[in-house]
Amino acid sequence: MSERLRAAVIGLGAMGTNHARVYSEMDGIELAAVADVDDARVAHATRGRTARGFGDFRRMLDEERIDLVSIAAPTRAHADIAAEVIARGVPLLVEKPLAATIDEGRRIRDLAAGAGVPLTVGHIERFNPAVIALKERLRAGELGRVFQVHARRVGPFPARVRDVGVVLDLAPHDIDVMRFLLDSEITRVHAETEQRVATEHEDMLIGMLRFANGAVGVLDVNWLTPTKIRELSVLGERGMFRVDYLARELTFYENDARPQRQGEDWAARHEKGVAEGPVHMLKVERREPLRVELEAFARAVRDGAPPAVTADDAIAAIAVSEALVRSARSGEGVAL
Repeated sequence: MSERLRAAVIGLGAMGTNHARVYSEMDGIELAAVADVDDARVAHATRGRTARGFGDFRRMLDEERIDLVSIAAPTRAHADIAAEVIARGVPLLVEKPLAATIDEGRRIRDLAAGAGVPLTVGHIERFNPAVIALKERLRAGELGRVFQVHARRVGPFPARVRDVGVVLDLAPHDIDVMRFLLDSEITRVHAETEQRVATEHEDMLIGMLRFANGAVGVLDVNWLTPTKIRELSVLGERGMFRVDYLARELTFYENDARPQRQGEDWAARHEKGVAEGPVHMLKVERREPLRVELEAFARAVRDGAPPAVTADDAIAAIAVSEALVRSARSGEGVAL
């Protein structure tokens, strides 16, 4: 493999356009080619760059020497495109969700594993500096026992999405982050969904998740809110952490009646309850999550290291999303 990696992007919607931009700005990376069925998008992505543009991604893969590729096409096209990329032995990053169904996700995973082709999935919030900082603090035991994780991911309907509903398009972000932060699997879900104004798919979700470690997750997701909000809170013995995904900020709200030391018995102090304490704005590195993600992908390709987000991580998020949809349709909880 050459010292300078040649990158390509398949699918030039909002996310694919950003992949092309970041690749073109990265040290040690050359944006070699892009592909999309929309000629105007190809022209926009190649303007002022040396990258070649293609209307057919297969032709691009056949004519260009590519060291790594991002697949940012619509979700229902992921499985077929990924199969073509894997057949040519090119390492790939598939934007989340990995696929439209669990079976398609497993097919992509098994094809990549069988061919020995590196595969990772674009669960970008794992690479948000605020989430990385929170993970380090939870690992250090700064919150004590975690009680609840609450995610709010709401905003206007994005015209780019037509092939899936809000559960599969947005909820996997926070499902994956919750699994990542808690190091625990989801055992049961319950959900309510609504289809109000957007498409033939659901555009609102309220979901509850039960984790194997006893924590509870709450998902508030919709395409019905006239302002974009992306936030996550983690509540525990010593207080609450709050992540603002968009601002890349991490705040700690201290419980002034908290146990003072790790391992101190919470039950023995229950009479003090919960009291409002100091609020701490914590220092977070201000880096673009997509750049952090693509740098990690490039390192894994160059060094042969395991990917930060595996296909099994992505399949787990799809499985939970499908369970949420089943729960909403049946009106009952669903065990995983």
